Amino acid sequence: MIADLNRLVEHIEDRLAGGPGAEEIDVERLSSTLGTTEYHLRRMFSSLAGMPLSEYIRRRRMTAAAAEIIGGGELLGIAVRYGYGSAEAFGRAFRAVHGAGPAEVRSNGGPLRTQALLRFRLTVEGSTPMDTRIIHRPAFRLAGHATRVPLIHRGVNPHIQAHIASLPETEHLRLKALGNTEPAGLLQVTADVDPDFAEGSDLSYLHGVVVDTEAPLPEDLDVIEVPAGTWGVFHCEGPYPEALQSMWAATASDWFPSNPWRLAPGPSIVAILGRSADFSTASCELWLPIEHA
Repeated sequence: MIADLNRLVEHIEDRLAGGPGAEEIDVERLSSTLGTTEYHLRRMFSSLAGMPLSEYIRRRRMTAAAAEIIGGGELLGIAVRYGYGSAEAFGRAFRAVHGAGPAEVRSNGGPLRTQALLRFRLTVEGSTPMDTRIIHRPAFRLAGHATRVPLIHRGVNPHIQAHIASLPETEHLRLKALGNTEPAGLLQVTADVDPDFAEGSDLSYLHGVVVDTEAPLPEDLDVIEVPAGTWGVFHCEGPYPEALQSMWAATASDWFPSNPWRLAPGPSIVAILGRSADFSTASCELWLPIEHA
């Protein structure tokens, strides 16, 4: 996985000029060549780099363009080379990254906010084993109440809190009674997540339970159909939600690079196994859909 990410970085460097977005940087084709998927590659990049792949590409483009600006290149020619149809559009993109326009940078040599070339390395610690199991599950359904919320990487998501608080206690009890297969209990489900895992991007959040495909469901519930497949189940306990969010990060930095699996498209599920009265600490299981790498 680490080698694949470094190949991706090299692929980007070879194609920095030529467009404002990632369209001509063919991540899907490169992923296929590497024997992985674009979905997995983007998610692992975002988790380890701390920024979406698209944002890294934009920053690297403007870093390279800044060198040409300072070198005295003709502005419109530079704009076109980096895929912009006008000097004005290029100038706006340039200022968004550097905080200054091309003319100011050319005159003063800055200010510049340079994006360094990334290199990924695997540091093997071995001091904290991950409590993980692999489960093969037949098809099932996730049933409950869904909403759209922004992705927040750290801390409590107030939009999710508000959604759960809006449901009466009787509805929580009704949902619990509907769940009839593993993982048990009321679940936190995220789906339709941006492949780049960008902070603030919209995702679907469902507060609900797992139901087998044969069980009848009330018509007022939102339902996510989940096909048969393999799941990585990661256990954690400690401060909530910090321990859970650290576990998410550790799957990318430690577990996937060390195991013959990759993240598969599909919903992610969090089961709360136990918690303190004020929910400051909890024991959780994180269910991620996986496939052989």
